[in-house]
Amino acid sequence: MKRKRIVKDILSHALLIALSIVWLIPIVWVVAQSFNEEQGAYFPYFFPKKWSFCNYISLWTDNTQFMFGRWYLNTLIVAVFCCIISTFFVLSVSFVLSRMRFKARKPLMNVALVLGMFPGFMSMIAVYYILKGIGITQSLFALILVYSGSAGLSYYIAKGFFDTIPKAIDEAAYIDGATKFQVFTRITMPLSKPIVIYTVLTSFTAPWLDYIFASVIMGDKYERYTVSIGLWTMVQQEYVQTWFTRFTAGAVCVSIPIALLFIVTQKYYVEGLSGAVKG
Repeated sequence: MKRKRIVKDILSHALLIALSIVWLIPIVWVVAQSFNEEQGAYFPYFFPKKWSFCNYISLWTDNTQFMFGRWYLNTLIVAVFCCIISTFFVLSVSFVLSRMRFKARKPLMNVALVLGMFPGFMSMIAVYYILKGIGITQSLFALILVYSGSAGLSYYIAKGFFDTIPKAIDEAAYIDGATKFQVFTRITMPLSKPIVIYTVLTSFTAPWLDYIFASVIMGDKYERYTVSIGLWTMVQQEYVQTWFTRFTAGAVCVSIPIALLFIVTQKYYVEGLSGAVKG
């Protein structure tokens, strides 16, 4: 029995190691190419022969062809504002659906759940013409509206977490004279740190990584591109030979904030997904 378990553990670890290698190879290659001093889109060797920081330096300082720094700032602005607005929407909707009972609650939850299952890009053309009718296309404000407008549909994970908090705590606060807003801000939120951080993380990464909506809304407004559109532009046929290694440097720069966020909030991210039963 013990030998069978050891063999099973060895096979499981071997499979995990093999999968890790498969997943890590493209990442290691991109990072290695970002330090490649040579220019080009194809190299017959895995690791560069000459290493340097020239791709990173020219990426941030050379604005003759592409303005990566401006695009990075645009993306940061959109992601931060979307993060704040979306987090507020998601947590508010989740708290209401978890704690309050009203006639249209269940139909509303079902409709929101079904709508949330449709891919967002299905509404892309409609959203574009609505924004065009309002006259705010090709602006960062439009991107913020688009990314945060439907945030409330993602209520189900936060609602599931709020459901694990005993309602007796709320009722005790109501007896002491607290309002619903005070219960939400002073009791529920401090007890819900994992789901708050999970919501902040997902609300930040979605606009940071999106390409489809950003490319449709921004069109040819070059200076208002986000990094996802900018990086895609760098690997177009006319630029790829010159800009490919700088594109890999840009990919690394874009990945750093997301990686840091996941590393710092990993504990809360897992707890937020799994939920936590409060005593």
